Amino acid sequence: MSTGKVVLGTVAGLAIGGILGILFAPAKGSVTRQQMMDKGNDYADELKAKYNDFADTISEKFNNGKEFAQVVAENGKAELDELQSVDHMGSKYKL
Repeated sequence: MSTGKVVLGTVAGLAIGGILGILFAPAKGSVTRQQMMDKGNDYADELKAKYNDFADTISEKFNNGKEFAQVVAENGKAELDELQSVDHMGSKYKL
């Protein structure tokens, strides 16, 4: 099972449990609605934080891949320059 599904299931379970707990608690309607809004805001903040962490991780991996590609390109260019500087008179391959 993927991590995303586990996280989504956990968040959904927490949300449903929180809502049911509030609905069955003996409190005035206005208090219950306020508690539900507070819980909803808490869950939204938690979800935003997880999304931001995920986005930061993806961004970091993208930047690492970009740096790796730049190093590979620089090394490849250096290798090509070195091959072009060698005398290939006896070779059937021309650069």
